[in-house]
Amino acid sequence: MVEWFVKTLQGNPELAIFLVLALGFAVGKVKIKSFSLGNVTSVLLVGVLVGQLDIPVTPLVKSVFFLIFLFAIGYSVGPQFVHSLKKEGLPQVGFSFILCSACLLAAWVISLIVKFDAGSAAGLFAGANTISAVIGIATDTIKQLGMSAEQTTTMSNQIIVAYAVTYIFGTAGTAWFLATIGPKLLGKDILKRTKEYEAKLGGSIVEEDLNLEHAYDGASFRVIKTGGDYFNQQRTVEEIENMLVKKGQPVYIERVRKASGEIIQEPSLDLKINKGDNLVLNGPIEALIEDEAFVGVEVADVELLDFTAEVLKVLVSNKLVCGNSVQQLKTCKQRHGVTIRKVKRGNEFIPLLRGVKIQRGDIIELEGRKIDVDRFASYLGYAERATNSTDILYMGAAIFLGGLFGTLAIHAGSIPLSLSASGGVLIMGIIFGWLRSLRPTFGAIPEPAIWLMNNLGLNMFIAVVGLQAGPDFIAGLKASGVTLFVAGIFASLIPLLIGLLAGRYIFKFEPAITLGACAGARTTTAALGAIEESLQSKVPALSYTTTYAVGNTLLIVFGAVIVLLTG
Repeated sequence: MVEWFVKTLQGNPELAIFLVLALGFAVGKVKIKSFSLGNVTSVLLVGVLVGQLDIPVTPLVKSVFFLIFLFAIGYSVGPQFVHSLKKEGLPQVGFSFILCSACLLAAWVISLIVKFDAGSAAGLFAGANTISAVIGIATDTIKQLGMSAEQTTTMSNQIIVAYAVTYIFGTAGTAWFLATIGPKLLGKDILKRTKEYEAKLGGSIVEEDLNLEHAYDGASFRVIKTGGDYFNQQRTVEEIENMLVKKGQPVYIERVRKASGEIIQEPSLDLKINKGDNLVLNGPIEALIEDEAFVGVEVADVELLDFTAEVLKVLVSNKLVCGNSVQQLKTCKQRHGVTIRKVKRGNEFIPLLRGVKIQRGDIIELEGRKIDVDRFASYLGYAERATNSTDILYMGAAIFLGGLFGTLAIHAGSIPLSLSASGGVLIMGIIFGWLRSLRPTFGAIPEPAIWLMNNLGLNMFIAVVGLQAGPDFIAGLKASGVTLFVAGIFASLIPLLIGLLAGRYIFKFEPAITLGACAGARTTTAALGAIEESLQSKVPALSYTTTYAVGNTLLIVFGAVIVLLTG
């Protein structure tokens, strides 16, 4: 039975790849307290284990999926990357460059000290900085060094060994260091200073504020018959809404049934309301419950509630909106009747503090009556309604053009040097992602499709890498496992220490901004979560998104540089 199973996998390597994916994701879900290996590392280790069966896999498979992954990364960070190059984003760009350069130099110097070859140096750089894409970039660069096929394979396999050994501390150690040690290196009273910075941006994200709805999980529509003493005299819609706002969170009057039975579908702000009229109120459920006793009593008016409400995501592209604060956005006349639920920038949701600036390419999630949501969406930019359709033409053109661009080479002596197809695709993905934010009418790729490209693309690549490296992995681990682990600790922590000092003394960022920028430039999402929990604040996310876009790009490109420095 075992022999049949092994021969089946050897004869059908595509089955082995999916076996590695399934088992890897299963292992990746296992948690010991709050720590887990994660999907990528788990897939790699399972791939190495299954690779002991000597399963032949064509390298074309990993190349195709790796290019898809790199395009998805570039497409996702493109708007934030380009926006960061503008004046207000330059400090965070400079910070990212310093920290990423420190990551490169630390890995290079450590590799020189312990005499690592180019493969081990690249794996150390990739694992210590948790940047899995470096595996592909470094492998492509090693192929350009003009070595024999055997030397190239041996060195490429050593990337996998070094990555697997150093990745664990690179993830867990980074999160621990930034959440526990980092705040202590940035001065005293960090929690107090963070709350003061929140107040400077518009107040605590947990306080009730007439201009602050936060990431509320949904608005409700209820019919209330006016009957309180407040309606002993005629009131306008505007007066009622202003009164309700002062009592808590914003509540809007969406429709009105007059006592005569007439239904007014779009009440104007100056419409007169009398006692006995039915009002459709739109707002958070707790606000409506509080307001009910003041306004009147809830009634079952099914006909009055017969209208369409929706939740809609909108890509910000209007120049008049870009640069506005959340405060300005929430008080503009076009927003009437609409709840702003969330704002997503890149891969992270940002806190809805009043002073936070809206950027081109942000995704704003709206909720309200369809007619109101459509009006506000058209003002913000482009409505991204749910679709299953991906613009394959756009994606295919980007990957093709990026690959062509990446193969252009300059010669250092007899060695041709280039970004490689993978580096070119990353750059073209950034460009195409940015173009999409400028002209949202084309190039649409739904968020679930991006998720699939990211996860399936990278993990399919990693699965094949693990299968190919399997036979040599154990020998490489025995030869340098302990040395790699210790080297990985220094390669992880030294750049973070430099980043913390740079943020405090050179750029003079707020502590929460410095910590978020360190996590972003190192592309470590786990660290961001730990920092937010430690500071009891979402403010670090404000600096994470920009530095993540820049850091992700620089670290991947530096994957080729580390090979050239040590090769």
